[in-house]
Amino acid sequence: MKKLLFVSKNFEPVKVTRVEINAFIQKKLREFLPKIKSKELTGTSPPEVFVGRIGYPKVFVGPMVSPLENSEELLYTEMWFGKSLEEIISMRFQAVRGKTLAKVSDLESKNVRKLQEALLSARSVEAEVKFKNTPRGFRLSLDHQPFGPSAFLEDFKLYPSSTDFKLEKVFYDFDLKAKEAISWLYQNKTPISKIQQALSIGMLGVKRKLVPTRWSITAVDDTIGKFLLEKVKTFPQINEFRVYYKEYLDNRWVILMFPSYWQYESIEAWYPGTIVESLAIGGDYEGYEFKKEYASIGGCWYAARAMVAEKLFEERRQAGVLILREIHPNYIPVGVWNVRETVRNMLREEPEIFDTIEKSLLYISSKLEIPLKVWIRNSKILRNFYHQANIKQFLRQ
Repeated sequence: MKKLLFVSKNFEPVKVTRVEINAFIQKKLREFLPKIKSKELTGTSPPEVFVGRIGYPKVFVGPMVSPLENSEELLYTEMWFGKSLEEIISMRFQAVRGKTLAKVSDLESKNVRKLQEALLSARSVEAEVKFKNTPRGFRLSLDHQPFGPSAFLEDFKLYPSSTDFKLEKVFYDFDLKAKEAISWLYQNKTPISKIQQALSIGMLGVKRKLVPTRWSITAVDDTIGKFLLEKVKTFPQINEFRVYYKEYLDNRWVILMFPSYWQYESIEAWYPGTIVESLAIGGDYEGYEFKKEYASIGGCWYAARAMVAEKLFEERRQAGVLILREIHPNYIPVGVWNVRETVRNMLREEPEIFDTIEKSLLYISSKLEIPLKVWIRNSKILRNFYHQANIKQFLRQ
């Protein structure tokens, strides 16, 4: 399991392990579950599929179906920013997951083909699903979007609508590598959430296969981030210190951009009552060369990097970037999309501009609850500034 840093009352770090969402939260969330009493469901699919990872290379795959007449919003996370946790969970719990077992290499199976054909649709598709038992439960994750009840499939029918021609173009190009297909779709304004779906159900690349949803989300964010950063690294550096701040879903976010060649660090602090029993801090750093090992804080690191790269690419500028995130007790994990869309939206706002790191840190310390000296101890970027500038005052606070 992933390791984070426990921070005791005197803020001395010790390693601990993440824990599951507590039973109280699970009981509370059941209020949002649809009351399903039948083994049959008629409605629509966004279209959306979910590919599990347990048992790989044999995995559970199937459609996400909703009783709603139009379920497009259930898929496109780009449309969710600004909604409350209650709205997001209530909406996503309308997505019922059907499951059937498949080999990741078996793209010619009848069920997989039906899912691919549906995903080529530009709008939600009509759906008829027959389950082997009545759907039950729900699923929350740090990585993927929440979804409601699930059950094994007996049969399902999806009725494709008008075609998404951009996705169709790469689907039928078997000589186009997956990374090139992802970059082309992104450049041509295909929503990232749709690209992740296409990769997951084996629609992109030369050597195609099913990709667990959790992996496809990170793979697409990583690919887009690197695609943009290859260009960002050729641009001139910014010449000021920028601080962006945002509060959303009981998270506090700070993004510091500073004059530098490309370097990037993202640090998360989880408060007790979220997914940990004690305050925990963890983060990862990347220098000018891309990070080779997988980030210890998971897909959030790649999602945030992609959006920072998107901003710098739009400005044709290069910078060093530090992200600090406080996750407070009222937060419930709803997926990596929250990081992607929060960072994207906060970077669309005007930042506070400073001419020194000291002034930047004074502003940051006024916005976050955790003392700045704790962030400095846990941040490679801030430790480097500590040795270069007069910020020792913060360690005496």
